[in-house]
Amino acid sequence: MDLNKFWLKRDETVLVIIDVQQRLVPAMPQKVYRRLLTSIQVLAQAAKELGIPVLVTEQYPRGLGHTVEELATTGTVPALEKVSFGCCGDQGFLDALAATGRRQVLVTGMEAHVCVYQTVLGLLEEEYGVHLVKDAICSRSKQDYLSGVENAGRAGAIITTTETALFQMLRQAGTPEFKAVSALIKTREF
Repeated sequence: MDLNKFWLKRDETVLVIIDVQQRLVPAMPQKVYRRLLTSIQVLAQAAKELGIPVLVTEQYPRGLGHTVEELATTGTVPALEKVSFGCCGDQGFLDALAATGRRQVLVTGMEAHVCVYQTVLGLLEEEYGVHLVKDAICSRSKQDYLSGVENAGRAGAIITTTETALFQMLRQAGTPEFKAVSALIKTREF
């Protein structure tokens, strides 16, 4: 078994935040949404600390609103609007991703069984290494969430968590980055 695909390397990784939008939030279980939001905020702040690019997408913002205020300024570039469910169905997203020069994608957002899952499949087809952060995604129903995670794993995505991903990219303690990221991790709610 090739274990290389399981390792996240910070100089090869880009964080993607999919469709965490104003009008989608009320449809989500609020306890689950708060966990997702906290996890994505930690990942985005850590990405900034570690020099990792962040891409944010918005599914049909005229209908679903824009990215929630807490994440609105996290992208390295302005939010990428799309109408395809999977991000890879939009050439603008693929171009922005290619411009990062990175081949590993840390995937977060909503909904797990629609836009997130279809993005995972598209990224795998484009031969990116995909790490799906299961505590940073959600769906309206638990069954749909579980289906999205399970199918993404079967398709070839590495299923991970916020802490696992961050500690993989840090690789060691005692650095200034470790101290900053550790402090961020401690802010998470469980």
